[in-house]
Amino acid sequence: MVTSVGDPCGPLHSMLASSSCLHWGLQVVAVLQWVFFLRLGKAQHMALCLFFSLLVLFLLFTSFWSISVLYLVWLFLDWDTPNQGGRCFECNRSCTIWKHLKDYFPIKLVKTAELPPDRNYVVGCHPHGIMCMGTFCNFVTEANNFSKQFPGIQTSPVTLAFLLHLPVYRDYLMYLGLCSVNRRSLDFILSKPQPGQAVAIVVGGAHESLFAIPGMHCLVLRNRKGFVRLALRHGASLVPVYSFGENDIFNFKAFPTNSWQYLCQITIKKIMKFSPCIFWGRGLFSADSWGLLPFAKPITTVVGRPIPVPQRLNPTEEEVDHYHMLYMEALEQLFEEHKESCGVPASTHLIFK
Repeated sequence: MVTSVGDPCGPLHSMLASSSCLHWGLQVVAVLQWVFFLRLGKAQHMALCLFFSLLVLFLLFTSFWSISVLYLVWLFLDWDTPNQGGRCFECNRSCTIWKHLKDYFPIKLVKTAELPPDRNYVVGCHPHGIMCMGTFCNFVTEANNFSKQFPGIQTSPVTLAFLLHLPVYRDYLMYLGLCSVNRRSLDFILSKPQPGQAVAIVVGGAHESLFAIPGMHCLVLRNRKGFVRLALRHGASLVPVYSFGENDIFNFKAFPTNSWQYLCQITIKKIMKFSPCIFWGRGLFSADSWGLLPFAKPITTVVGRPIPVPQRLNPTEEEVDHYHMLYMEALEQLFEEHKESCGVPASTHLIFK
């Protein structure tokens, strides 16, 4: 008598497939909440601000009025916190959702030298790309265990000051450790009595997002010297950081610099402090359709060697130019040393604007 026996691996294959789908789903959720909540455009930020402001106002005329009153008191008392080091809950930085965000691309962190905790640092992060994904994952969260790779270093990522004044939204950003990028805030962090402070600044800012073309490595840096002055005022070492693959996670429509479209982008950037870009990724269910889900392209963030900087309370232009040039040379060397291992053709070089 012959008994028919099913495939013994069938249940195992089914379980593995289910596990894989669940993992993919969690990764997509992690990425989408980043895209729609943390990396909204300025228009959406304004809409979010209006929504929460109206919500607080509306609650004043309901039985939940006490919630609005308490929050408004809290907002008044906490208004200056973004300029005083902010606040950070380690549980938020170590949340599992950031691990899923990292795994989606995936995002890696490469250490090339020690950052001794007996001094402070100004970390220059490049490029901005569309969404600063490498910078966020490695300096705002613990997805790649930054604190274990660089023990004793307390990172303080900075962002636009106005974002940290939006009701409710500001609290979420500060719970991740974000601080204002203005001078007062940066001076406060680097003046703390305990060493090991590191402010992470995306030096190219919004303007650099206009050059986030896949396969291109163009940085807005030649005239960006404020971070060097900051380092000199506090005697903080400069640390160049480059995220390979940052510009590859979205398709991008670039306009010639002599076109009226580019002129409009620059004009809006000067007025509104953000650069309107035309970009697109993949769809939720198909890589062949258009959508706002980034392409799953590897991002490798390489942390370079620190550049010692002396303390000069009133640095001269010659000193600023000297250390700015040293920084640019170190960043270019970092790019050349790691580009091929990160999938960049040997013929590709950094372009400074």
